[in-house]
Amino acid sequence: MKVVLPHSAIENHQSIAVSGSKSQTNRLLLLQQLYPNIAVENRAVADDSRMMQRALESSDSVIDIHHAGTAMRFLTAYFAIQPHRTVVLTGSDRMQQRPIGILVEALKQLGADIEYVDKPGFPPLRIRGKKLQQNQVRLAADVSSQYISALLLIAPQIQGGLELSFDGRITSRPYIEMTLALLNDLGIPNSFEADRVRVHHKPQIADTTLVVESDWSSASYFYALVALSPIGTTLTLSHYQEHSIQGDAAVVGYFRLFGVDTQFGDRQITLRKARETQPHFEADFIDTPDLAQTVVVTCFGLGISSTITGLHTLKIKETDRLAALETELQKLGAQVSTTPNSLTLQAGSSPISGQSIDTYQDHRMAMAFAPLALKTKLTINEAEVVSKSFVGFWETLQSLGIKATILPLNDCSLK
Repeated sequence: MKVVLPHSAIENHQSIAVSGSKSQTNRLLLLQQLYPNIAVENRAVADDSRMMQRALESSDSVIDIHHAGTAMRFLTAYFAIQPHRTVVLTGSDRMQQRPIGILVEALKQLGADIEYVDKPGFPPLRIRGKKLQQNQVRLAADVSSQYISALLLIAPQIQGGLELSFDGRITSRPYIEMTLALLNDLGIPNSFEADRVRVHHKPQIADTTLVVESDWSSASYFYALVALSPIGTTLTLSHYQEHSIQGDAAVVGYFRLFGVDTQFGDRQITLRKARETQPHFEADFIDTPDLAQTVVVTCFGLGISSTITGLHTLKIKETDRLAALETELQKLGAQVSTTPNSLTLQAGSSPISGQSIDTYQDHRMAMAFAPLALKTKLTINEAEVVSKSFVGFWETLQSLGIKATILPLNDCSLK
């Protein structure tokens, strides 16, 4: 489908609910499969989490997780420790282009039996589950944090636990810390010191109920809406807490530089455009790569320059996000350039009106560009992709006063 966004404004003093964190939910779904006495509340309403749960509950010999990248990484580790079961784990064409060799080799070091069905280093994978006998793995530190979290999630079920050591600077460290925090909540001993993580063997845990916090990555799109609105605009989001285990809570600090203040209340936050933005934004996003698209597009909408580094993992996401950002921003008149690790945006004028933004089957491309409706008219192609992490995103924008028109692909008005 397509979504046509006319030049709009959001209604002031609105309040909305955001569903649970996809990152927390997917971790807890795997842990719940390993420890059935875990109860999980406020799960994410997202395609990725539904796909993760369906795969975990499936008894099929071939499991297709479509576009769900987190599920591919986590399930590779999960099925590697399921004795007497063989599974072929596959996904969409794009998923079969996303590398997974680093995780597979790490699991093989631990004794896993995994082979590539087609192209070495990429899905599909044939996984013959077994008990893993080894306890130590050394990795380059700049790999995707999902590889590391996948290993940490199965670590308590490995006899003797697991020790990971790293070479270099760790990428997306908060996501590793999120995984360890959830293990702590379940009473599973672990430590993270310098370049080493240890998780102890814990075959059983006490009955536990965990509540998933609302998703900070999803909150970023509403921060962008407030940042692009007049001074005095406020918006309240529910089910957030000040001391979060989600790394993307860093959005609070980033958007303070765009003039947006955050007031924490009782399990909610109120965003307020308090002042004009600064003329230039510069930051290292090595810990928060999923916020990059939203922040860059916000800078463009505000007409300010930006330099963002720490983006090397964006090339292996749902699409090559760096290339996609460069292409789509240029459609709107932006002067932007990229390197394998960075993006530079020049200060500029108002976005070109009436452009169609391609999403490349990437949910964050769709949602990151949507707030530009406060600055210009635009169309979002393949807009249904938002369901990967935020079912009902377009309807939520409509509830805020943005007159989004949702058009099915066969709508005659598109011809």
